[in-house]
Amino acid sequence: MTGWQDPESVRLMLDDCETWAVVGLSGNPARTAYSIAGLLQQRGKRIVPIHPSAPTVLGQQGYATLADVPFPIDVVDVFRRSAAAGAFADQAVAVGARGVWFQLGVIDESAFARTVAAGVPMVMDTCPAIEWRARG
Repeated sequence: MTGWQDPESVRLMLDDCETWAVVGLSGNPARTAYSIAGLLQQRGKRIVPIHPSAPTVLGQQGYATLADVPFPIDVVDVFRRSAAAGAFADQAVAVGARGVWFQLGVIDESAFARTVAAGVPMVMDTCPAIEWRARG
């Protein structure tokens, strides 16, 4: 589907959004979520780990759920299997996030349709690292 990686949605999230909730982020440096969260920090973003055990990761306090975060979230970045990811898109809309980003390989067409219909831009099946690299 062409709308999954809409250039304006990608630009909005990478350029205009500061606080990124990273769903599935744990303290395991071998996981992709950890390295991407580190990259987000290098790019000046505030990361918020979202993980059932709510660990502190990369110096940032974690939360068990998106609803537990006591401040506004700009982007919800989802590192979960496609089958589980849609619920986080719905939660992102519920907490007023400005955007939803499903990582490379994470695809849920129904969640995409619901999220965009709710007026929240969504990017699917790519990674901020890939998009930043593509810009040069």
